[in-house]
Amino acid sequence: MTDYGHSITFGLSLDPGLDQLAETRSLARAAADAGLEYLAVQDHPYQPGHLDTWTLVSHLSAVTDRISFFTDVADVQLRPPTILAKAAASLSTLTEGRFVLGVGGGATADGIASMGGVRRNGPEMVSFTEEALQIMHRALAGGTVSFRSDQHKIDGYLAGPVPSAPVPIWLGSQGRRMLAVTGRHSDGWISPLNIYVPPDTVTARQQIIDEAAQEAGRDPRSVRRIYNVIGAIGPFRGGQGLIGEAKVWGDTLTEWAVELGFDTFVFWPLTQARAQLDVFAAEVVPAVRERVSAIRGRR
Repeated sequence: MTDYGHSITFGLSLDPGLDQLAETRSLARAAADAGLEYLAVQDHPYQPGHLDTWTLVSHLSAVTDRISFFTDVADVQLRPPTILAKAAASLSTLTEGRFVLGVGGGATADGIASMGGVRRNGPEMVSFTEEALQIMHRALAGGTVSFRSDQHKIDGYLAGPVPSAPVPIWLGSQGRRMLAVTGRHSDGWISPLNIYVPPDTVTARQQIIDEAAQEAGRDPRSVRRIYNVIGAIGPFRGGQGLIGEAKVWGDTLTEWAVELGFDTFVFWPLTQARAQLDVFAAEVVPAVRERVSAIRGRR
C-alpha cells in the first residue's frame, strides 16, 4: 500500500495530429470548462502528420484559461536542455504558471536519428537524460549555467527568464535505470500507458524511484506520480486498457491512487473523445476525488 498524499488531479491527452486540430481545440476548451487540471500532448516529431508539440501547446494555451499543460513527453535528445528550459520558462511566464515540463529520453533511436539526432545506446541515453535534467533544473532557476561532460558542454549560459513560480520537471520512465534517474532528479514520474506499465508492475517501479530518491537525500513524497490511462468508459469492445462503466473507472482509479501511489490520471480515450470526456469529468472524476478523500480521512 502506497499513498504519497498529493492532491488528486486529472488530465486529458490531446492528439497532435494536424487532421485532428479542430477537435483538439474543442476538447481543450471542454476539458478546461469541465475543471480538469491538465492537458497532455505527446511528442513524436518524426511523425509527419504530427504538429510540433511546443507549437501546439503554445497555440492551445492561448485559446484556453485555467487549465495547465504538460508535454507527455518532450524528447530531450532532439532539443538541447538549455533550449527546453528556455522554452518552458517562457511558456510558464506567458501562461501565468500553466505549464509543467514533461521530458523523456526519446521513444525511438531510429526516429531521433532520422531527424539528425545522435543515435545513443541505452546507457548513453540514460546518462544524457540524467545530465539534461540537472542542466534544466539549473537553467530554470536562473543565473549562470556551466556543465561539462562527454555529452554536454555548456560554458556560462546566462539563464532566464525566471518564472514567478518554479516549473516542475516530470520524467517519463519505465526501465530500472531511468526510474532511478526519476527518483534522483525529477519532480514527478510520468508512467507510460497502463497497457505498457500494467498496474501489477507499478509497485516495483515505485520502489525503485523511492530508493533512488532516498539515496540522493530526497523525500520520495516530493515526487509526483502520473499515470497515462488508455481505455473507454461504457460498453466498448475490441480495445485494450481500462474498459468498463463509470463505476468501474471510479473504483479502479481510486485503488490506483491509494494502493499504487498515483496522484494524477491522464485519460486517453479509445473512442468518441468528446463524449468520453464528458462522462469522465462528470462521473469518474468527482467519484475518485470523494472516495480518495474519504479513505485518507479514515487512515
